[in-house]
Amino acid sequence: MTIAEKIRKIAADARQASIAMAKLSSAAKNELLMNMAMALIDNTPHLMEENRKDLEKGEKKGLSAAMLDRLMLDESRIKAMAEGLREVAGLPDPVGEVTRMWKRPNDLMVGKMRIPLGVIGIIYEARPNVTADAAALCLKSGNGVILRGGSEAIYSNVAISRILQDEMVKAGIPAAALAVIPFVEREGVLEMLKQDEFIDLIIPRGGESLIRFVVEHSKIPVIKHYKGVCHIFVDCSADFDMAERIIVNAKTQRPGVCNALETLLIHKDVAETFVPRIFATLSALRVELRGDDCFRQFAPGAKAATEEDWHAEYLDLILAARVVDDLDEAIAHINRYGSLHTEAIVTADYANARRFIREVNSSTVLVNASTRFADGNQLGLGAEIGISTTKLHSFGPMGLEDLTTTKFIVYGDGQVRP
Repeated sequence: MTIAEKIRKIAADARQASIAMAKLSSAAKNELLMNMAMALIDNTPHLMEENRKDLEKGEKKGLSAAMLDRLMLDESRIKAMAEGLREVAGLPDPVGEVTRMWKRPNDLMVGKMRIPLGVIGIIYEARPNVTADAAALCLKSGNGVILRGGSEAIYSNVAISRILQDEMVKAGIPAAALAVIPFVEREGVLEMLKQDEFIDLIIPRGGESLIRFVVEHSKIPVIKHYKGVCHIFVDCSADFDMAERIIVNAKTQRPGVCNALETLLIHKDVAETFVPRIFATLSALRVELRGDDCFRQFAPGAKAATEEDWHAEYLDLILAARVVDDLDEAIAHINRYGSLHTEAIVTADYANARRFIREVNSSTVLVNASTRFADGNQLGLGAEIGISTTKLHSFGPMGLEDLTTTKFIVYGDGQVRP
C-alpha cells in the first residue's frame, strides 16, 4: 500500500471505531483510562528502552539539549503520564449532558445535548507525553483520535499507543479509535490533512511554522493558535504592589510559554512613579525592556522599541513597554497588536475593569491576575487539549467540553407541523 492508501485506511477505521467510542458509558471510559494508566506504569522499562532509541537518534541528528530533554522519558515522567490519565478519568463526562431545555407553544420540549465531535486529528512535536494526554482527552469525550507526533519521538509514540491500544482491545473497544501514524514521512501529514471524509477536526500543537503549514494544507477545520502576544495594562488606579507582583509572575515565571507577558502598557498618569519602579525590578531579574519614547523618559536604561516589538512573541526575558494616554488607547493597542490569546488589566476601578473585559477581543481576559492563568488546568477544566485563538468552534483553553458539539433533541406527544 502507498502512504496515501495507508492514511486513508487509518482514517476510515478511526471513523468506524469512533461510533463505538460514542456509545461507551462514563463508567466504561473511566475504567479504560485507569487501566491504561496502570499499563503505562507496568511497561516503564519497555517505554524507557524505546525512548532511548529516540534519544540516540536525536543525539546523532544534533538536537539541542533542550529538545532532548523534552523527548526524554524517565520513571517520573511516565508516572506523570499515568497520573494525567487518572485525572482525566476523574473529570465529569460532558457526553450526553443536556445543556438547555425549553417548551414551545405547541408543547414540544426542545433541548440541546452534548455529543462527540467524531474523529480528531492531533499533529504535534517533540513531547511523547502528548500521545497519552491527547488520547485520554479524546477518548473520554467519546471521540476517535489519530495522532501524528514528530519524527524525533516516533519510537516512544508508537510504544505508548500500543500499550494504550492493548487495554482498549481487552475492554472490547476497537483499537482503531486510537491511531498513531507509524511512519515519519511528511507525505503522511499531507495525506492526513486531506481526509475530510473521515476526520472532523485537526488540532496542531507546536510552533507557529507547524500551525501555518497545517492551516495551509488542510481540507479539514483547524484549531489555530499561532502565537501568544499577551498584554498587561496598568491602569491609573492600580495598586503598585499588586501590579508589580503580577507583572513579575507573568513575565519571569516561565518566559518561554504562550501565556507569558510580552507587552506592558502603563497609564500616563502613573508613568513617572511606576515606570522607574518596574524597570528596576525587572532589570534586576535580567529582563531586557524595550520601551517607547515616553517609557524611556522615565527609564533611560531601556532600549528603544520598534514597530516589530509590538508584534513580537519573545518567549524570552524580553519585554516591550509603552505608556498610553488612557484605557481607550490601551484597548486599541491590544486589539491592533494582540494575537487573541490573553490580556490583563490591573485596576481598582470597577467600571474600567468591566470595559476592559467587554472590549478586549481576546480568548482570555483577566482583571488583577497574571496572564499565566490562561491554562486549562488553572481555569478548572482539569486538562486541556490546547488553546484556540480562533472563535469557531472554541475560543481559549480547550477542555473536554470543547471536544464535543451539541445536537437538538425534541420530545413530542404526537405533534405535527401545520
